[in-house]
Amino acid sequence: MSGPALDEVVPERVEVADWQSAVDLFFERGWTDGLPVVPPTEDRVAAMLAGVTGRAPDEVIGVVPPRWAQATVKIVAINAVMAGCEPRFMPVLLAAVEAVLEPTFNLGGIQATTHSATPLIVVSGPRLTERYGINASYNVMGQGFRANATIARALRLVMINVGGGRPGHTDLAQLGHPGKFGFFLAENDAASPWEPYRVEHGFAPDDTVVAVFSAEGPHSVTNHVATDTFGIGIS
Repeated sequence: MSGPALDEVVPERVEVADWQSAVDLFFERGWTDGLPVVPPTEDRVAAMLAGVTGRAPDEVIGVVPPRWAQATVKIVAINAVMAGCEPRFMPVLLAAVEAVLEPTFNLGGIQATTHSATPLIVVSGPRLTERYGINASYNVMGQGFRANATIARALRLVMINVGGGRPGHTDLAQLGHPGKFGFFLAENDAASPWEPYRVEHGFAPDDTVVAVFSAEGPHSVTNHVATDTFGIGIS
């Protein structure tokens, strides 16, 4: 990973009076995306880590720009708790974090741009609903589905709390858009007439693949002529 590791994020134990005090403290310290978070108690973080097999909590995934601080499996789990994830979401979230930390993704540029670019997570795999509770059907980028919303939100929290991407400081986006809270899309194998994305890129049909793209907000293009998916794809 390019760039020096200038900082280390060390989990800090904080004593608070109650749940509301914890939520308010996270707001005060800038540890949120502007929405309330789930306080990451030791028990909740341990439960989140139980969703990961074969990876140590202190394993360093990479360093997150522009702060260039280390993201460990445990740090990601803490942010996953804050976002409202379930433990079973952790493999998808870790894959998304690893993807954005690939040098070719240029997360440093996305974190600091004046444009509205943000990571869009795309998941391609079989039985996504059964395995992870991921919605790949109606309103796929909208509200109403815990996995889609919280996995994407957890990635943003990692970008804030580890990478230091805070509006007006390092995040210089002039407008932004709601997708910066979390942007998530899943492929619907059953409804698609095309080869799955993962197979197209050399993976097996039974694999689950997580890809990330730098994206603007969605642009709706309406077709009132075609009567099938092939017509929409050609038009």
